[in-house]
Amino acid sequence: MGRSGVNRKGQILHKELWNTLLGLDRADICARTGSDCAADCAHMELVMLNSRYQIDVEQQCIQRCTAQADPASAEFMEQLCILSYLIHAKNMPLAGKLVKGEQLEAGQFFFRGCHSLPSKALEQAFGKDPQHMLRASQQLNPRSCSFGDASVEIFLFSRVPVTFILWAADDEFPASASILFDETASAQLPLDALLAVVNLAVASMTAAP
Repeated sequence: MGRSGVNRKGQILHKELWNTLLGLDRADICARTGSDCAADCAHMELVMLNSRYQIDVEQQCIQRCTAQADPASAEFMEQLCILSYLIHAKNMPLAGKLVKGEQLEAGQFFFRGCHSLPSKALEQAFGKDPQHMLRASQQLNPRSCSFGDASVEIFLFSRVPVTFILWAADDEFPASASILFDETASAQLPLDALLAVVNLAVASMTAAP
């Protein structure tokens, strides 16, 4: 695996997160996150947004597995989300209760302004055709739900599902979208990383033809 986790100046991306990860028990990381771990615990594989990533702990790099011969280097935000999950995830069951981002711990202070969840992007992309959201999410391995005019549950990571709900625009009301989390989401990821991976999911859907 090549040295992919560096910027143009040769500096390792997210150095503080890597340093934290290096100080953790690697077998415990695999157990907490549900990732696949090599016998030496130096290499891990983790699924994010239905894509498989290879993590080389010693070389401090992350690559996304593709159909091509060589894995692709993970982008800055992909690395942030994966490292945050490896550090913070807990081996605990889902609560089975959907909540708004503002209802997560500290969420009412975080999810505002530039940190708002990307509901408007869903409304703009799919408000006139909610079924398009179902089609656009197929690459993320969604589970169809029965909320609104269209809704899907997508696993950001194996322990972090998110539910996207859309109500279509009509002559009387504009389109409306909600993004809901399992009540345990903030125990699995810091809110900045949770927002980042939700943005990655929405970007993937809105870019789909």
